[in-house]
Amino acid sequence: MSALPIATNRYFDSHFGLPGVKLLPNEFYTTGDDMVLMTVLGSCVAACLHDPYAGIGGMNHFMLPDDGADACAAASESMRYGAYAMEVLINEMIKAGGRRERFEAKVFGGAAVLAGMTTINIGDRNSDFVRRYLALERIRITAEDLQGVHPRKVAFMPHSGRAAVKKLRLQVHGVTEREAALARAAEADRAARPRPHVELFGTPATRPAPGQPGANPLAKQPGAAQPARARIELFGARGGAGAGGSTAGSPYAGGRYAQTISK
Repeated sequence: MSALPIATNRYFDSHFGLPGVKLLPNEFYTTGDDMVLMTVLGSCVAACLHDPYAGIGGMNHFMLPDDGADACAAASESMRYGAYAMEVLINEMIKAGGRRERFEAKVFGGAAVLAGMTTINIGDRNSDFVRRYLALERIRITAEDLQGVHPRKVAFMPHSGRAAVKKLRLQVHGVTEREAALARAAEADRAARPRPHVELFGTPATRPAPGQPGANPLAKQPGAAQPARARIELFGARGGAGAGGSTAGSPYAGGRYAQTISK
C-alpha cells in the first residue's frame, strides 16, 4: 500500500475569505492555521478531525476497494485501506500537538454514485466503516452527512472545527469517472498482493460482547442513548461567491453551500 500523500493543491477561497487546500482521493492534510480544507465526495468518505483545545484539525479522503464476488475472504483486506487512511490522519494530528482523547469528528460522503459494484453499495460500506472505526477509537462523531445519492462539496475549517456542505447535482462532471477509476485501481492493487490473515475488528473473535469486560463503551447497545450530534443548519451564503481558482464546470467550482455544520 503506497504512502498517503499530503494534499498540495493550494488556492484562495473567496467564499470564506481564507487560504485553502483542495484534497483529492487518498490525500490528507492537517494544520492549526485559519484556513479551509475542501474536497468533493461521491462514494468516498472524508473524516474531519478537530482538537478544540489545541485549535488544530485535519481531513482525509478515501475509499474502500470493492470486495468483488469474494466478499467474505476480502473484507478484512479492504478494511486495511480505510484503517490506514484514518491512522495517518490521527498520527499527524498527534504530531502537531493534538491529544487523541480530545478529538472530535465530522464525517461526510458515502453517496451511491458508482454503479456496477458486486457487493453492497460501496458508499454504504465506506460510511459504515468510518462510523465503526471512530467508535472503536473512542473518537466522538459530533456531526455527519453520509450516504444518500448526491455528491457533496465539503469545506472544513481546521482551526475552528466548523464545516460546510453543499449537495451537488446527481451527475457532476468528473466525480463519477474519477471515483470509478479510483475503485478500479484500489481493487487491482488489492488483488495483486498476497492476503495476510487480518481479522475484522468488531467480530465475535476479537471484540467482547456488550457488557463484558473490555467491551467498547461507545458501541451501540439496545436502548442505549447515543451522544447528541450537531444540527445541520442552513448556511447564509455571501453572494454565492465561488472558491477562488476553480474552473467553470469543475466539481470544485463555487456556489452556495447549502448547509453548515458548526462546532
